[in-house]
Amino acid sequence: MAGMEPQRQRRPAEPRVTSATSATRATSAVLAEERPARDELARLYSSVGWTAYTRDLDRLVAAVAGSACVLTAREPGTGALIGLVRTVSDGHTIVYVQDLLVDADHQRAGVGRALLDGVLDRSRHVRQVVLTTDAEEGQRAFYEAGGFTEVHDVTPGPLRSFVRFGRPGDADGPDDRPDSRPADA
Repeated sequence: MAGMEPQRQRRPAEPRVTSATSATRATSAVLAEERPARDELARLYSSVGWTAYTRDLDRLVAAVAGSACVLTAREPGTGALIGLVRTVSDGHTIVYVQDLLVDADHQRAGVGRALLDGVLDRSRHVRQVVLTTDAEEGQRAFYEAGGFTEVHDVTPGPLRSFVRFGRPGDADGPDDRPDSRPADA
């Protein structure tokens, strides 16, 4: 349709075919640095239940467009978007992994690891790479296998990490997690 955004806005990068194997099936994905189309983003983020993003697709599209790096994983043959990682960065001292998600039907097949490795490879000159994630079972092991250390385990001394989500009624609104404010707040 006229006036619609292009299907995919590609940035110069050489796609890499990465084969990954899980205990149940072998999978491969084509990785590329690109900005997926709006409908693809909606489908992928919905597939993992990230409704805080899909409630405002214009904001999601703008966030992806403004990201420092967006790597996608596509299914060979069909070209379907099956995974994405995006970062926010100053390009020198910090890279923040904002989103890393893999379609539910392709999880545990090495796609997430390939995406994370792709970001880490592109960020090896940057002083620190950080991320915040849910405390779901398996998250810690996944990120530790990628070379990350949980913030309270950093040596030689402890670090603190802080986060602030929008509050109900704020323009940004809360995400889908239960209210995490202390009871006396």
